[in-house]
Amino acid sequence: MEYLIEGATDIGNVKGVNQDSFMGKVIDTNQGKVAFAILCDGMGGLKFGEIASASVVQAYNEWLEHNFKYLSEWQIQEDDIRSSMTNLAIQFNEKIKAYGRERGISIGTTLTAILMLSDKYYIVHVGDTRIYEIDQNICQLTKDQTLVQREIDMGRLTYEQAKTDPRSSILLQCIGASDTVYPDFITGTTRDNCTYLLCSDGFRHKLSDEEIGFYLQPGNLLNTVMIEDSLKNLIELNKQRQETDNITAIVIRTYN
Repeated sequence: MEYLIEGATDIGNVKGVNQDSFMGKVIDTNQGKVAFAILCDGMGGLKFGEIASASVVQAYNEWLEHNFKYLSEWQIQEDDIRSSMTNLAIQFNEKIKAYGRERGISIGTTLTAILMLSDKYYIVHVGDTRIYEIDQNICQLTKDQTLVQREIDMGRLTYEQAKTDPRSSILLQCIGASDTVYPDFITGTTRDNCTYLLCSDGFRHKLSDEEIGFYLQPGNLLNTVMIEDSLKNLIELNKQRQETDNITAIVIRTYN
């Protein structure tokens, strides 16, 4: 499998600091090419969210360049990937909590990361940053860990009601602000000629699934310049619609 990766971010219309952090890259290993992307959204209502998000991105980048490359020298087992990706999230929940306690502040971040190896993908997920799979249709691969999503799951809210619910920003867990985190770990088959989108909630608030799918159709993303242009168009559309949050997205385009 081959990969194109490109990301874009914008501070948005209102905030003075961009608390989103992201990284995407392709590395060569003994198992072939591997794509990795991570997006962390520092909590807008908490102090120093940008510190929390950037530190988690840096930690996963170091894991990819050192621990994962070491693992890839042998036949990698799914259990090894699961334990290392989820344990790092749990460790950084404790580290960021300790950092905040020492300074008398509260900091936190979401975490959504995807590793693509051969024909499989592996996702670790905490919070409400999302991953979509896009071809002729658009499919959400992650589930928001939010109060309103739990209300939807329990049948107490509809999706339409959730869009305007005042509790929409309340997370059930996030890195650094939860006593304990229980990361979702999601696996699946990576599809050829497909788009995988990671995005912060600021990227999707003002957009419909149909609009995201239209701009990010695989056939429209034949190189990184085309990906960058599509992401910038979607970011500008968000800003025109008066999105108040930071706006960030990463695209992985698969091909053979």
